[in-house]
Amino acid sequence: MSTEEELKAELDRLRAENEALKNRKAPVVSIKVSAKGGVSVYGLGRFPVTLYKEQWLRLLDMGEEIRAFIQDNDANLKTKS
Repeated sequence: MSTEEELKAELDRLRAENEALKNRKAPVVSIKVSAKGGVSVYGLGRFPVTLYKEQWLRLLDMGEEIRAFIQDNDANLKTKS
């Protein structure tokens, strides 16, 4: 069984770890080639966003349309905090 000192030390360690997690900066966005040859964007959420190159190009071509859609539907859209 743990002594009181060991428990206090563990509690301090967990508090420091919790504080470090709270103070983490936003993840850096990075791009990699996936195992299947797709383009994966990391750092936007929990999982990477992976599309094949032609899908990314179609999506990028729609950039202005996507921005306009977001602006038109701003009242119905949520932001991630």
